[in-house]
Amino acid sequence: MAGWNALAVDPRDNVAVLLRDVAAGDEVRIRIGAADERLVAAEAVPLGHKIARRQIENGAQIVKYGEVIASATTGISAGQHVHVHNVASNRAKVRQTNP
Repeated sequence: MAGWNALAVDPRDNVAVLLRDVAAGDEVRIRIGAADERLVAAEAVPLGHKIARRQIENGAQIVKYGEVIASATTGISAGQHVHVHNVASNRAKVRQTNP
């Protein structure tokens, strides 16, 4: 594969943002500064979504663009899709209402 297809802005980021759709088994080349990092997508992840750069433990902070944006609600393996099904936002809190 030529070029890179994901971007991480800060070395502390434990996720990268995909610049194209990837399928399970695709090689993901992440650009971070002047370096490239490679991993294999564990599942299909759409353009613009986050992929885990490394193992993220349940309860660990999700760091994107050098900022904590969420917490993992389950363990997330490198190459997995990181989205609302496995994280809880630290910024947007859902308000519970009684029916």
